[in-house]
Amino acid sequence: MTSKLKRFIGRSVFNAVLIDRNPEARQKDPIETMTAAIDAGDSLILFPEGTRNITGEALLPFKSGLFHLATARPDIDLVPVWIDNLNRVLPKGAIIPIPLICTVTFGDAMRLEAGEAKGSFLQRAEAALLALRPAKGALVK
Repeated sequence: MTSKLKRFIGRSVFNAVLIDRNPEARQKDPIETMTAAIDAGDSLILFPEGTRNITGEALLPFKSGLFHLATARPDIDLVPVWIDNLNRVLPKGAIIPIPLICTVTFGDAMRLEAGEAKGSFLQRAEAALLALRPAKGALVK
C-alpha cells in the first residue's frame, strides 16, 4: 500500500486485510490479524506463495502462513481456488483491474487433519491447487 490511492482501494473498495511483509516492521502478528477477520465473519483470499506468481507457470514454494492459519482455526474450510489470467487482469503493481476474461475454478474444501505436519499439509494444499490448473492450450468456454 505504497500510495494513498492504493490504500483507499485496498481498504475501502476490497476490504483488504493488510499484512506487512517485513517481519521487523510488523506491529501485529499476521495470523492474529487474519483470525480476527475470520472471527468477524469475513472471508479471506490468500496467496499461499506469499505473493502473486508473475509467470503463472510453476508454483512458488508455499509459505507457512496457510498452515499457521489452519492451525489457529482448524474448524474452517480452506477452499483451493485457481484464478486463471489474473496476471493480465490485475498485473502486479496495477491499481485498477483491466476488463479481460478471467476464470476462477474452485476445488473441494479441505481442513488441517489432526496431527498433520506442516510439510504434509502444505504439500496437500499445493496438490489441491495444482489439480485445478487448466491444461495448457485448453480453451475456456
